[in-house]
Amino acid sequence: MPVGINRIIRLQDGHILAAQEGLRIFIEISYPRISALEIFFLFAIIDPMNKLGTEKINKLLLTFALPSVISLVLNAVYNMVDQIFIGQGVGYLANAATNVVFPLTQFAVALGLLFGDGTASFMNLRLGEKDRGSASKGTAAGITGVILVAAVLVIVYNLLLEPLCWLFGATEGTIDFALQYGRIISLGIPFCIFSCGTSSIIRADGSPGVAMMGLVTGCIINLIGDPLAIFVLGLGVRGAAIATISGQCANMLINIWYLLRRIKSVDLGADARKGSASYIPKVARLGFSSFVTQVAVVFVMAVQNNLLTAYGAQSEYGADVPLAALGVTMKVFTILQCAIAGMMAGAQPILSFNYGSRQIGRVQETLRKTMVIAILIMGAATVWFQLAPMSIVRLFGSNDELYNQFAVLCLRVFLMLIVLDAVQMVATPFLQAIGKPGPAALLIFFRQLVIQIPAMFLLGALFGLNGLLYAGPVSSFLVFILSVIFLLQEQKKLKVL
Repeated sequence: MPVGINRIIRLQDGHILAAQEGLRIFIEISYPRISALEIFFLFAIIDPMNKLGTEKINKLLLTFALPSVISLVLNAVYNMVDQIFIGQGVGYLANAATNVVFPLTQFAVALGLLFGDGTASFMNLRLGEKDRGSASKGTAAGITGVILVAAVLVIVYNLLLEPLCWLFGATEGTIDFALQYGRIISLGIPFCIFSCGTSSIIRADGSPGVAMMGLVTGCIINLIGDPLAIFVLGLGVRGAAIATISGQCANMLINIWYLLRRIKSVDLGADARKGSASYIPKVARLGFSSFVTQVAVVFVMAVQNNLLTAYGAQSEYGADVPLAALGVTMKVFTILQCAIAGMMAGAQPILSFNYGSRQIGRVQETLRKTMVIAILIMGAATVWFQLAPMSIVRLFGSNDELYNQFAVLCLRVFLMLIVLDAVQMVATPFLQAIGKPGPAALLIFFRQLVIQIPAMFLLGALFGLNGLLYAGPVSSFLVFILSVIFLLQEQKKLKVL
């Protein structure tokens, strides 16, 4: 193998790992994606000429990013489908209830990522060192960890569901719907954790198509099951929950089939399972950043839900309308985030390889083109939200005038400056890809914990419910400034390489 490629592979151990960990904050849920490390090894080892350093950037971006964009957007749609059909068939109160339960699902995803992403990273690192035995034991340990946390969490959720719903912002108007939906979702938590965690392992094994097949199958079942259960069988929010866990179960079964019959990079036989328990902390350590970033999202959602109901109760809208409307707004925004995150997942190996081989012109070109695409996506969405917000609100049901009014306000005010968010969404994975995980992590946590939550408390105290909405553009602007500073600093360093 050429010396340059050996050097790049060693360089990637840090770069790509950080990149995988950082993407979680953008979607607020488990985002299935093609492993950048897996793509990198495929090109670096199989193709000595390495197209990452020679092929046209436009073609590379299309080839690498498209599968990832599809996976991430599908996952966002998967999480939004329930709210569309519930809004149409039950009403906005039921939609508000799903926003109360959603943090519970997100915490389950965080546990899946703790062992899933950790196992994927551990496996790739050990395989890169030609240590297949340790890779196999680590993979067996990761799967064991996924099963254990799934078993524990399903018990905890079913025992403590009602107090957890109150904790995450339930009101007198939404608690019954939240419990109806949450009881069934809680029973399906093992499906969610297992499919999320093992999808990362399957991608790391070199089979992103199988991971995508599981996701698509689950999405299709949910799409068919929601209208059937809600409108035909008249099961309301219970029907939506049944459709959701049915899709997750199908995804899990496909993943189990792959792990039992098709996994190729490691051996999951008796030898691998023997003594694998000692590897659980090692695997979890590599997935800890993914876990923490996802838990930060859960924390933000909990604070946001409670502030919305508190200040909403003091307004003409009441406690429930703001909870439902902003929840829908965030689901719409997540689709845009996933599109950009998918593009950057494809761009990361391109950036890392060319940075490592000191082809700085190609690094600059990739950064420039991804930035332009991200700004165009967010710019077009901003125009849509400002000019025709009701076309989106109607998707989720629009029978209540106060709900319509506040939902339009959410789209126009809370998402007012998302075009600036495009800069941070590109800057974070760019910094990770060139081996600067520190500034990248700072951008991630700065927005969620340092800016957004304090802004919501401060502006809420000063301006009530409207202040909570203006916390969105304020956060976008401040993080944009920080992102530009970091990018300009890196641009200066790139010029001297």
